[in-house]
Amino acid sequence: MKEVIYTAIFVGLGIVLVILLLFMFLPKKQKGDAEPTMQYTAGVYTSSVMMGSQSADVQVIVDENRIQSISLVSLDETVSTMYPLMEPALENVSEQVIKQQSTEGITYRTDNQYTSIVLLNAIENALAKAEIAEGEAD
Repeated sequence: MKEVIYTAIFVGLGIVLVILLLFMFLPKKQKGDAEPTMQYTAGVYTSSVMMGSQSADVQVIVDENRIQSISLVSLDETVSTMYPLMEPALENVSEQVIKQQSTEGITYRTDNQYTSIVLLNAIENALAKAEIAEGEAD
């Protein structure tokens, strides 16, 4: 009779241990969507792009959580004449960045890939200026 009682206690403790381990190590379910955290310091940020001897500024406007707009400012007529693909390339890239809220996975046409890459780098530089450092968010 003692063996049956000890076996029942041992099996009961084993079941409790298994349940406890399951609760501890199973991934937690998330409750709905997480609240967006601040990624940027709201403002207007620029980054210069050198095209030959001329420069143009890529302006990025952000609020705390989103990229609002991307545009070219201080674009000289000479630059726009010498580099006619600059404005259409920026329009294509900026639409994608604003839609995705990221510079990752941006696609561009082969006829203006180098211009797109230069503009994308300028956008990334401007966004780097806007990003909040880990310790600043608290």
